[in-house]
Amino acid sequence: MSRKQQLLKRHRRNKRIGLLITLALLLIAGVLVAWWLVPVLAVLAWVAHEAWFADHLFYSPGDDYQYSFPPYTPQPKVHLNGEHLRLDDGVMLVEAATLVLAIRVKSTWLGRFFDPLVELNGGDNPDRQTFERGVDGLRYLNLSGQAPVLSRGELRLRGRFCRLLGEPVLWAFEHPDYRRQRVMVIAPHADDAELAAYGLYSQADEAWIVTLTAGEIEAEHYQQMGLGKVEAARLKGRLRAWDSIAVPRWAGVPEAHCVQLGYFCLQLPAMRAAPATPVGSREADMSDTRPFRQLNAFALPGDVDGAPTWNNLLADLRELLLRAQPEVIVLPHPVLDPHPDHICAQAAVIEALQGLDWQPTLLGYANHLHDNDRWPMGDTGAGITLPPLFEANQPLHPWCLALDRPLQCDKAMALGMMHDLQPRAPFKRRLRRGLQRLLAGRSGSPFGENEFFRKAVRRHELFWRL
Repeated sequence: MSRKQQLLKRHRRNKRIGLLITLALLLIAGVLVAWWLVPVLAVLAWVAHEAWFADHLFYSPGDDYQYSFPPYTPQPKVHLNGEHLRLDDGVMLVEAATLVLAIRVKSTWLGRFFDPLVELNGGDNPDRQTFERGVDGLRYLNLSGQAPVLSRGELRLRGRFCRLLGEPVLWAFEHPDYRRQRVMVIAPHADDAELAAYGLYSQADEAWIVTLTAGEIEAEHYQQMGLGKVEAARLKGRLRAWDSIAVPRWAGVPEAHCVQLGYFCLQLPAMRAAPATPVGSREADMSDTRPFRQLNAFALPGDVDGAPTWNNLLADLRELLLRAQPEVIVLPHPVLDPHPDHICAQAAVIEALQGLDWQPTLLGYANHLHDNDRWPMGDTGAGITLPPLFEANQPLHPWCLALDRPLQCDKAMALGMMHDLQPRAPFKRRLRRGLQRLLAGRSGSPFGENEFFRKAVRRHELFWRL
C-alpha cells in the first residue's frame, strides 16, 4: 500500500469516528432538549463540514515543512521589518534566480475559516500565495520574479488571516534558461504535459511531447451517452490519444514531435513487475497498443506486435531518446508525485537512459501530492508556494518559470481542449464549492469548472532538478 493510500485510509477512518461522535451528540440533544433539533443540527453540521472541513489534508496544519536544499546554495541575508523585506546592504540578486523564502506562518482565528495568504506588494508584479487554514508552522514562499523589487528594498509581505513570525531565510537558485534547450516532456497521461509544463514547452526552442498511456479508464461520462463500459473506454482512449497529439500544436510543437505510445492507464506498475508479460486494459477489453498509436508520424519498436509490455515501453522510449536527443527531460518527480503511473514513467525514462552517450538534465514535476489534494492552494493566476514536505531525505533543487497573463490564458485554452477536463463535476462537488464560495470566500477559476484550471493556470510553473 502506497503512502498516499495509507494517509487516505487513516483520513476516512478518522472521518467515520467523527461522524459517529456527531451522531451520538445529536441523539443526546434530541432526547434532552427537543426532537426537532436533530435534523436542524444535522444540516448545520453538514454545511459546516462541506464549507470548512472537507479538504483532503492528510497532516496537521501546525506541522513544519522540512526542506533540505543543495549545499553551497547562496543564502542572501534578508530581514523582515514590519511588512518590509530588506536585503543586507550590498547584496545583489540575479533577476532570473529562483527565490525561496522560509518563514513561520501563524493563522489568526479567522484563518481557520478563510484561507490564510501572504500578499507580495511593492512593485508592478504583485502576488498572493495561500496556505492551509489553521496554518502554524514553517512555510516556503516563492519570491521568484520579485528580485528587482526586493533588490530595491520595496518588497512588502502582508499576511491576511495570518501573521509572519521569526527571522526569514532566503535561498537563491541559479539555473540556465532551459527554454533555450531541446526539451522533451514525458506525460504519463494526456494533459500531464500541459498541467505541468505548458509554459516551458511552449517557449522552448525545440520541444517533444511523449505521452505514455491512452488514459482510457473511468469513462462514466461516455457511458451516460448510452455506450457500454468497453465502448466508452475505447472512445475515451481515442479522444485522449487525439488530445495528446493535437493540443501541443496550439503551442507550436510540430506534429512529428508529438508521440502517443498507447499503453494502458494504471497498468504501468503491473508491466514493470513482469517486464515481458503483456498487461491489457482494465476497462477497454484491449491488449494491443497500436489502435491508439495511429496518429504518430513514425514507427516505433512497440508497433511490431503492439504488446503492452514494459520491455516494449523501454524500447519505445530509447528509440525516441536517440531520435530527439533531448538536452532537458521533464518528467514526474519520484518523491513528490505519488501517482503509480507517474512513478513508473519516471522509472522507465531512467532505465531507458542507461548506457546512452549523453545524459540530459532532468526536471521533475508534481501534478499530484501525497498529503494535500488542494495544492497549489489559492486562486487561478496566483503564485505557487513550495508543496508540503515532511521528510527531508535528500536535497531538492527548485526551478521556477514565470508565466505572464497572456501565456496563462494560452495554457488555460490548452487545458480546455483536453476532453478529460471538460465534463461537469458531480453534483455533490459543485454544491460543496458553492458553499465554500458563500461561507469560506473561495472562488472558482474563470477558465473552467475542473479543479485543474485553478491549480495549474498560475503565474509560476515549478520544477525540481533531479
